[in-house]
Amino acid sequence: MQSGLRHVGRTSLSLHSYAISSRFSLDARRHASFLNPLNWVKEKLGPAVREKQSEEEVEAGRQQAAEEGKRSVFESVPAARQKAVSRRGAVPSPTGYVARKPFKPRPTSHKYSTANFKISHRKLNMLGRQIAGEPIDYAILQMQFSEKRASSRIMNMLATARDHAVRYKKLNEPKLVVAEAWVSKGPRGAKKLEPRGRGHYGIRTHPNSKLTVVLKEGKTVEQQKKEDRARKLRKIVSAATVREDMPIRNPSPTWGW
Repeated sequence: MQSGLRHVGRTSLSLHSYAISSRFSLDARRHASFLNPLNWVKEKLGPAVREKQSEEEVEAGRQQAAEEGKRSVFESVPAARQKAVSRRGAVPSPTGYVARKPFKPRPTSHKYSTANFKISHRKLNMLGRQIAGEPIDYAILQMQFSEKRASSRIMNMLATARDHAVRYKKLNEPKLVVAEAWVSKGPRGAKKLEPRGRGHYGIRTHPNSKLTVVLKEGKTVEQQKKEDRARKLRKIVSAATVREDMPIRNPSPTWGW
Protein backbone atom coordinates (compact mmCIF):
# COMPACT_ATOMS: atom_id res chain seq x y z
CA MET A 1 0.00 0.00 0.00
CA GLN A 2 2.76 2.39 0.90
CA SER A 3 4.72 1.40 -2.21
CA GLY A 4 1.66 2.20 -4.32
CA LEU A 5 1.33 5.63 -2.70
CA ARG A 6 5.02 6.24 -3.25
CA HIS A 7 4.63 5.29 -6.92
CA VAL A 8 1.63 7.61 -7.36
CA GLY A 9 3.51 10.40 -5.60
CA ARG A 10 6.52 9.96 -7.84
CA THR A 11 4.30 10.01 -10.92
CA SER A 12 2.50 13.19 -9.85
CA LEU A 13 5.86 14.76 -9.00
CA SER A 14 7.28 13.90 -12.43
CA LEU A 15 4.18 15.27 -14.15
CA HIS A 16 4.44 18.43 -12.08
CA SER A 17 8.13 18.83 -12.93
CA TYR A 18 7.38 18.20 -16.65
CA ALA A 19 4.64 20.86 -16.60
CA ILE A 20 6.99 23.34 -14.94
CA SER A 21 9.76 22.59 -17.46
CA SER A 22 7.38 22.91 -20.45
CA ARG A 23 6.01 26.18 -19.07
CA PHE A 24 9.56 27.41 -18.54
CA SER A 25 10.51 26.46 -22.10
CA LEU A 26 7.35 28.17 -23.44
CA ASP A 27 8.15 31.32 -21.46
CA ALA A 28 11.73 31.15 -22.70
CA ARG A 29 10.53 30.92 -26.29
CA ARG A 30 8.19 33.84 -25.73
CA HIS A 31 10.98 35.93 -24.22
CA ALA A 32 13.24 34.93 -27.11
CA SER A 33 10.57 35.95 -29.61
CA PHE A 34 10.19 39.30 -27.87
CA LEU A 35 13.94 39.80 -27.89
CA ASN A 36 14.17 38.91 -31.59
CA PRO A 37 11.06 40.06 -33.55
CA LEU A 38 12.15 38.12 -36.64
CA ASN A 39 11.56 34.82 -34.83
CA TRP A 40 8.02 35.88 -33.97
CA VAL A 41 7.36 36.84 -37.60
CA LYS A 42 8.66 33.49 -38.81
CA GLU A 43 6.51 31.60 -36.31
CA LYS A 44 3.33 33.51 -37.07
CA LEU A 45 3.62 34.27 -40.76
CA GLY A 46 5.98 31.51 -41.92
CA PRO A 47 3.37 28.81 -42.62
CA ALA A 48 1.11 31.25 -44.48
CA VAL A 49 3.83 32.44 -46.87
CA ARG A 50 4.19 30.36 -50.00
CA GLU A 51 7.39 30.24 -51.94
CA LYS A 52 7.30 31.32 -55.57
CA GLN A 53 7.45 28.39 -57.95
CA SER A 54 10.02 28.30 -60.69
CA GLU A 55 9.12 28.26 -64.37
CA GLU A 56 10.05 24.57 -64.69
CA GLU A 57 7.66 23.62 -61.89
CA VAL A 58 4.86 25.70 -63.40
CA GLU A 59 5.36 24.12 -66.82
CA ALA A 60 5.45 20.63 -65.31
CA GLY A 61 2.20 21.34 -63.48
CA ARG A 62 0.55 22.50 -66.70
CA GLN A 63 1.63 19.36 -68.54
CA GLN A 64 0.35 17.14 -65.75
CA ALA A 65 -2.98 19.01 -65.76
CA ALA A 66 -3.22 18.62 -69.54
CA GLU A 67 -2.61 14.85 -69.29
CA GLU A 68 -5.26 14.52 -66.60
CA GLY A 69 -7.74 16.69 -68.51
CA LYS A 70 -7.88 19.42 -65.86
CA ARG A 71 -6.60 22.35 -67.93
CA SER A 72 -7.89 25.83 -67.31
CA VAL A 73 -10.56 27.31 -69.56
CA PHE A 74 -8.26 30.16 -70.58
CA GLU A 75 -5.45 27.77 -71.56
CA SER A 76 -7.77 25.46 -73.50
CA VAL A 77 -8.86 28.32 -75.82
CA PRO A 78 -5.63 29.85 -77.17
CA ALA A 79 -7.33 31.77 -79.98
CA ALA A 80 -9.60 33.69 -77.59
CA ARG A 81 -6.64 34.43 -75.32
CA GLN A 82 -4.56 35.68 -78.24
CA LYS A 83 -7.43 37.86 -79.45
CA ALA A 84 -8.00 39.33 -75.98
CA VAL A 85 -4.32 40.03 -75.52
CA SER A 86 -4.03 41.62 -78.96
CA ARG A 87 -6.85 43.99 -78.06
CA ARG A 88 -4.84 45.22 -75.10
CA GLY A 89 -1.96 46.09 -77.43
CA ALA A 90 0.39 43.13 -76.86
CA VAL A 91 2.45 41.38 -79.49
CA PRO A 92 3.35 37.65 -79.47
CA SER A 93 6.96 36.64 -78.95
CA PRO A 94 8.79 33.30 -78.49
CA THR A 95 8.87 33.76 -74.71
CA GLY A 96 5.29 35.03 -74.34
CA TYR A 97 3.30 38.19 -74.90
CA VAL A 98 5.14 41.47 -74.62
CA ALA A 99 3.22 44.69 -74.09
CA ARG A 100 3.49 47.02 -77.04
CA LYS A 101 4.62 50.57 -76.35
CA PRO A 102 1.94 53.20 -76.97
CA PHE A 103 2.28 55.02 -80.26
CA LYS A 104 3.77 58.48 -79.74
CA PRO A 105 3.44 60.86 -82.68
CA ARG A 106 6.52 62.65 -83.91
CA PRO A 107 6.68 66.23 -82.58
CA THR A 108 6.27 68.93 -85.22
CA SER A 109 7.06 72.05 -83.16
CA HIS A 110 9.10 73.28 -80.24
CA LYS A 111 8.07 76.04 -77.84
CA TYR A 112 10.59 78.06 -75.89
CA SER A 113 10.60 81.38 -74.04
CA THR A 114 12.84 83.71 -72.11
CA ALA A 115 12.55 84.42 -68.43
CA ASN A 116 10.79 87.54 -67.22
CA PHE A 117 13.24 90.44 -67.38
CA LYS A 118 13.01 94.18 -66.94
CA ILE A 119 11.65 95.59 -70.20
CA SER A 120 8.41 97.03 -71.45
CA HIS A 121 6.16 94.73 -73.43
CA ARG A 122 5.80 97.40 -76.14
CA LYS A 123 9.57 97.54 -76.68
CA LEU A 124 9.92 93.77 -76.66
CA ASN A 125 7.05 93.36 -79.11
CA MET A 126 9.09 95.22 -81.75
CA LEU A 127 11.72 92.46 -81.67
CA GLY A 128 9.02 89.79 -81.74
CA ARG A 129 7.51 91.25 -84.90
CA GLN A 130 10.95 91.51 -86.46
CA ILE A 131 11.70 87.76 -86.19
CA ALA A 132 8.19 86.32 -86.65
CA GLY A 133 7.91 84.19 -89.79
CA GLU A 134 11.65 84.22 -90.50
CA PRO A 135 14.06 81.26 -90.67
CA ILE A 136 15.81 80.63 -87.38
CA ASP A 137 19.29 81.46 -88.72
CA TYR A 138 18.05 84.70 -90.26
CA ALA A 139 16.32 85.66 -87.00
CA ILE A 140 19.50 85.05 -85.01
CA LEU A 141 21.42 87.19 -87.53
CA GLN A 142 18.90 90.01 -87.14
CA MET A 143 19.25 89.96 -83.35
CA GLN A 144 23.04 89.85 -83.64
CA PHE A 145 23.19 93.18 -85.50
CA SER A 146 20.24 94.84 -83.76
CA GLU A 147 20.85 97.95 -81.66
CA LYS A 148 18.16 97.14 -79.10
CA ARG A 149 19.25 96.41 -75.54
CA ALA A 150 17.26 93.13 -75.36
CA SER A 151 18.55 91.81 -78.70
CA SER A 152 21.43 89.86 -77.12
CA ARG A 153 19.05 88.07 -74.75
CA ILE A 154 16.69 87.20 -77.60
CA MET A 155 19.60 85.98 -79.72
CA ASN A 156 20.76 83.59 -76.98
CA MET A 157 17.21 82.35 -76.47
CA LEU A 158 16.80 81.60 -80.19
CA ALA A 159 20.09 79.71 -80.30
CA THR A 160 19.07 77.62 -77.27
CA ALA A 161 15.62 76.92 -78.75
CA ARG A 162 17.21 75.79 -82.03
CA ASP A 163 19.57 73.39 -80.23
CA HIS A 164 16.75 71.93 -78.10
CA ALA A 165 14.49 71.46 -81.12
CA VAL A 166 17.21 69.54 -82.97
CA ARG A 167 18.42 67.52 -79.99
CA TYR A 168 15.20 66.62 -78.18
CA LYS A 169 12.48 66.92 -80.84
CA LYS A 170 14.61 65.61 -83.76
CA LEU A 171 13.52 68.47 -86.04
CA ASN A 172 15.35 69.32 -89.25
CA GLU A 173 17.59 72.32 -88.54
CA PRO A 174 17.76 73.82 -92.08
CA LYS A 175 13.95 73.95 -92.18
CA LEU A 176 13.36 75.53 -88.77
CA VAL A 177 11.24 78.69 -88.94
CA VAL A 178 10.01 81.03 -86.20
CA ALA A 179 6.36 80.24 -86.86
CA GLU A 180 4.97 82.26 -83.91
CA ALA A 181 6.32 84.91 -81.56
CA TRP A 182 4.40 86.75 -78.86
CA VAL A 183 5.09 88.81 -75.76
CA SER A 184 3.59 88.26 -72.29
CA LYS A 185 3.52 90.65 -69.37
CA GLY A 186 5.28 89.58 -66.21
CA PRO A 187 4.73 90.56 -62.57
CA ARG A 188 5.29 94.23 -61.84
CA GLY A 189 8.02 95.18 -59.43
CA ALA A 190 7.82 97.42 -56.38
CA LYS A 191 6.48 100.92 -56.96
CA LYS A 192 8.76 103.87 -56.30
CA LEU A 193 8.07 107.57 -55.80
CA GLU A 194 9.34 109.93 -58.45
CA PRO A 195 9.74 113.52 -57.17
CA ARG A 196 8.37 116.28 -59.38
CA GLY A 197 8.42 120.04 -59.30
CA ARG A 198 6.31 122.25 -57.02
CA GLY A 199 5.98 119.57 -54.33
CA HIS A 200 4.37 117.01 -56.64
CA TYR A 201 5.39 113.40 -57.07
CA GLY A 202 4.65 110.50 -59.33
CA ILE A 203 4.69 106.71 -59.06
CA ARG A 204 7.27 104.84 -61.12
CA THR A 205 6.75 101.17 -61.96
CA HIS A 206 9.24 98.71 -63.45
CA PRO A 207 7.44 96.40 -65.92
CA ASN A 208 8.63 92.89 -66.72
CA SER A 209 7.87 90.86 -69.81
CA LYS A 210 9.05 87.81 -71.74
CA LEU A 211 9.13 86.64 -75.35
CA THR A 212 7.86 83.21 -76.45
CA VAL A 213 8.56 81.60 -79.81
CA VAL A 214 7.35 78.43 -81.54
CA LEU A 215 9.73 76.74 -83.98
CA LYS A 216 8.33 74.59 -86.78
CA GLU A 217 9.64 72.97 -89.92
CA GLY A 218 8.98 75.15 -92.97
CA LYS A 219 10.55 75.97 -96.28
CA THR A 220 14.27 76.59 -96.53
CA VAL A 221 15.71 79.84 -97.86
CA GLU A 222 16.58 78.18 -101.16
CA GLN A 223 13.02 76.91 -101.59
CA GLN A 224 11.60 80.34 -100.83
CA LYS A 225 13.91 81.99 -103.38
CA LYS A 226 13.01 79.40 -106.00
CA GLU A 227 9.27 79.92 -105.48
CA ASP A 228 9.66 83.72 -105.58
CA ARG A 229 11.56 83.49 -108.88
CA ALA A 230 8.91 81.20 -110.38
CA ARG A 231 6.16 83.57 -109.23
CA LYS A 232 7.89 86.56 -110.84
CA LEU A 233 8.45 84.68 -114.07
CA ARG A 234 4.76 83.82 -114.28
CA LYS A 235 3.89 87.52 -114.09
CA ILE A 236 6.11 88.49 -117.05
CA VAL A 237 4.20 89.08 -120.33
CA SER A 238 6.54 88.66 -123.28
CA ALA A 239 6.01 90.29 -126.68
CA ALA A 240 6.35 87.06 -128.63
CA THR A 241 4.79 86.19 -131.95
CA VAL A 242 2.37 83.83 -130.24
CA ARG A 243 -0.56 85.67 -128.75
CA GLU A 244 -1.02 85.18 -125.01
CA ASP A 245 -4.38 85.28 -123.31
CA MET A 246 -3.38 88.07 -120.93
CA PRO A 247 -5.36 91.27 -120.36
CA ILE A 248 -3.92 94.54 -121.63
CA ARG A 249 -2.54 96.61 -118.81
CA ASN A 250 -3.19 100.36 -118.60
CA PRO A 251 -5.20 100.64 -121.82
CA SER A 252 -5.54 104.16 -123.25
CA PRO A 253 -9.04 105.58 -123.68
CA THR A 254 -8.49 106.48 -127.37
CA TRP A 255 -6.10 105.84 -130.24
CA GLY A 256 -2.48 106.72 -129.65
CA TRP A 257 -1.99 108.80 -132.84
